[in-house]
Amino acid sequence: MNRKTLSFSLIISLAIYAVLILGINSCVSGSKENAAKSEKTGAINNEQLEGSISISGAFALYPLANVWAEEFRKEYPNIRFNISGGGAGKGMADVLAGATDLGMFSRDIKQEEKDQGVWWVSVTKDAVIPTISDQNPVLEQLKKEGLTREQLASYFLKEEKQKWKNSAYEVSVFTRSDAAGAAATWAKYLGGAEQEDLKGIAVYGDPGLAEAVKKEPNALGFNNVIYAYDLKTGNKYPGLEVIPIDVNENGKIDPEEDFYDNIGDITTAIADGRYPSPPARELYLISKGEPTDPAVRAFLNWVLDKGQQFIEENGYILLSEKVINAQKQKL
Repeated sequence: MNRKTLSFSLIISLAIYAVLILGINSCVSGSKENAAKSEKTGAINNEQLEGSISISGAFALYPLANVWAEEFRKEYPNIRFNISGGGAGKGMADVLAGATDLGMFSRDIKQEEKDQGVWWVSVTKDAVIPTISDQNPVLEQLKKEGLTREQLASYFLKEEKQKWKNSAYEVSVFTRSDAAGAAATWAKYLGGAEQEDLKGIAVYGDPGLAEAVKKEPNALGFNNVIYAYDLKTGNKYPGLEVIPIDVNENGKIDPEEDFYDNIGDITTAIADGRYPSPPARELYLISKGEPTDPAVRAFLNWVLDKGQQFIEENGYILLSEKVINAQKQKL
């Protein structure tokens, strides 16, 4: 082999070696970047992610949280969930005590709760609506005229017994016995300061309150949307009716205020602002401090991304893209 051939072979060998070294460095660099990204976003290989996530709290978010858990496990089969209701107050207490990883929460977060280290992300939106029995003796009148915020406040915030307007029938007011975001939100809308300002017979839980209202013809209560309407039919649950709110206070329900017949109409009205806020409000997942557990972080990232596709079909309202992006920045 002559010198020219040897030199050319050497050059080719050195070039191949250089390419290999660059490729290896690129792979190492890419792996480090991907690892850093995974640590930031909570994105982990589906099979590698394992553990358990405990969640408690607001009845408002309970049905959707179970849907999210079921769908999340299709992608991450080694994750186990323990989800329980009990009201927003329980969700907050459990999180602060370290008893659960996440709390479901359905009212504004107070400054004293923030001072204790509560961290949160907004995940969806719903509303509290006034409910009555479908056997109410003045049902047709209420459907035509509705009740104003002031009239609702007089029923819920005053101690003395009152009658349905223009009738001799006495109103039986029902409220929540558990520390509930729905009750706190409803009280705030009516001009009260706390859930305790609401008068009436106290019943545990959203499902319990709905059942109590169904059974008493003169009952007046309040429920989260998902407990007033049947997802399968889109209609109100048998035995339950919803009182239209006379927002413009003109003594009648105008076409733009008439959106209570089915779950599609009411959720659209909440989304476009025709239904007032409050009692419409955002729903949260909370923890004590920013979560560090990989499984919890992966679940929260999934909820704010893929999980959003399950919101509307389950009777909830999507948050704006701007709000969702702001929540993603917290993780």
